[in-house]
Amino acid sequence: MAPLARGDRRAPAPVRLRRPRRTGRLRRAVLAALVTAAVAVPVAGAARPAEVPAPAPAGIARLTSAEPTALEGELAARYAAGREALRAAERTAEAYGAHRRAASLRAMAAPGRRILSFDGRDGGRSVEVVGDLARAERIAVLVPGADTGLDSYDRFRAGAAALQETLRRESRARTAVVAWLGYRTPATGSAASVTPGRAAQAAPALRSFVEELRAVRPAARITLLGHSYGSVVCALAAARLPVAAVVLYGSPGTGFDTAADLHASAAVWAGRASGDWVGEVPHVRVPLLPDTELGFGTDPVDPGFGARRFAAGDGGHSDYLARGSVSLRNLARLVGGQEPDRA
Repeated sequence: MAPLARGDRRAPAPVRLRRPRRTGRLRRAVLAALVTAAVAVPVAGAARPAEVPAPAPAGIARLTSAEPTALEGELAARYAAGREALRAAERTAEAYGAHRRAASLRAMAAPGRRILSFDGRDGGRSVEVVGDLARAERIAVLVPGADTGLDSYDRFRAGAAALQETLRRESRARTAVVAWLGYRTPATGSAASVTPGRAAQAAPALRSFVEELRAVRPAARITLLGHSYGSVVCALAAARLPVAAVVLYGSPGTGFDTAADLHASAAVWAGRASGDWVGEVPHVRVPLLPDTELGFGTDPVDPGFGARRFAAGDGGHSDYLARGSVSLRNLARLVGGQEPDRA
């Protein structure tokens, strides 16, 4: 099927398939996933921004101090290094003619922003803090899903800011939210979005970051929150990770059959809004090659998965962190160590 030309708003022609005889539920589900990917990939690919070059950032030291005043000094140095890396990447993007990328990087480097680390290469990586990390008693680590990148970063950061604002209202403790864009997220509908490869690459970096965070804030309650494909990343990183809870929302599956298979020492929570299209994704896991699979298996909100379920309201797939939403309030309660509304 040929991709749509730029600006062509016509819907693609329907795909007509002859239904095989005695086809089981599994085969129909796999077929539906393959057809969805075949139709979506050309359209998503046509809209994908071109790769933008960026200089290699200077090396940064790991955080080491658990004493708040000393940690403040380490964080200030990291934030300054992050701002310099952003400015260098902005200049490179502007010279390349990527004006949208340059504008996004300029906003990220604004005074008051706390960029803990940044690397603009290979689609971009960024870790940003919203709140006072040096003294936080409740810390949320947000892991985004598909289509989150530097060109659309403001949307991800807005969600982190909304969660921090809600935490301040819901919790009496000091709080901080970390927006962890530590991997190259897949494009919705791409082959990478229905296979675990990107998540497997991201999970070790997420584990390392959480362990670094735990070392400098040993008494803080840390909660890991994964949205959409980010829930796959969190599931792969969860085994015996030093966090209080792993929260999966808008998840297509995790690659595991049950919550127990994550081997998490933390409570595992799952939620999905009634208006989220990801609920219609086939929950299958089918071998494609010796080292990869199609799909992510059991639905995390299925009672058989065994996760604790929280109410996520009636929003869509991108609405979980919308201000005033049921899902945002319950995510804040989970981060704060409070009981959420149950589904």
